[in-house]
Amino acid sequence: MGKISLALALGLLLAGSAALAQLGPKDGAGLSPTDLERVKVGSPAPDFGLEGMDGKQIALSDFRGKTSVVLVFYRGQW
Repeated sequence: MGKISLALALGLLLAGSAALAQLGPKDGAGLSPTDLERVKVGSPAPDFGLEGMDGKQIALSDFRGKTSVVLVFYRGQW
C-alpha cells in the first residue's frame, strides 16, 4: 500500500505543477525582452511607479531634482 500511495502522491504533484505552469505569469511579467525599450547609457531613467507600504503610489519622477535617490528591492517572500 505504501508504494501505491507514494506513486499516487507523486502523480498528483506532477499534475498540479503542470497545471500551475499553464497559468502563466501575472501582471505583464511575461513581456519578452524585445517588447522592452533599452535605455542608453547616460540618459535619464524612465519614469515608473510603485505602491508604497502605506498604499500610496510613488513615482520616480516625484524625486526629480532631489540630490540623491536610493532604490532598494528586497528579494524575498514573507
